[in-house]
Amino acid sequence: MQRPAVVVLGLVGLLVAAAVVLQTGLWVEVLGTGEYEEGTVTVREGSDAATTTATQPATGASTPGTTVAVREQEAGEPLGTVEVRIAQTFTQRRVGLSETASLGPNEGMLFVHDEAGQHTYVMRNMSFPLDIIFIDANGTITTIHHASLPPEGTSESGLTGYEGRGKYVLEVNRGWTNHTGVEVGDRVELPPEAT
Repeated sequence: MQRPAVVVLGLVGLLVAAAVVLQTGLWVEVLGTGEYEEGTVTVREGSDAATTTATQPATGASTPGTTVAVREQEAGEPLGTVEVRIAQTFTQRRVGLSETASLGPNEGMLFVHDEAGQHTYVMRNMSFPLDIIFIDANGTITTIHHASLPPEGTSESGLTGYEGRGKYVLEVNRGWTNHTGVEVGDRVELPPEAT
């Protein structure tokens, strides 16, 4: 009679341990995030027509290799350019920029989801504030958040959720969208690596 109880308690303990590992993200340290894809992304002011371009960084480049250029619709001149890494897997999206100490003024990360939908991002283990830019499957910017760092010691459940609709999310240094004039309705051209 005691042996089945021990087995049941052992299984319950194993399930609790697995839930803790999944919830805290400890599994990422074991499995890693994998390699990030690179390419070029361009943002245009409210343009209806988007073209896709791609450039690859020099081998061994120390900065991320995808370029995000913001251009005015009529002049076609860039308002701003950001070098980004592309996070396509669940693990890469969960880790995001949390293992990055800082970003240069023209660096960021492009997150790619399997499909367009409502997504929520949090500032988990972040060292610097961000602009979080949601981009729909057609390349239109739908939402921009200016995310502050959470107070030190904030639990996972206490983190502010930044929600938006889209298939893609671009994270850059906080204030980048204000500085460049990027706003909701602008269009983003995505590299083949992200589509």
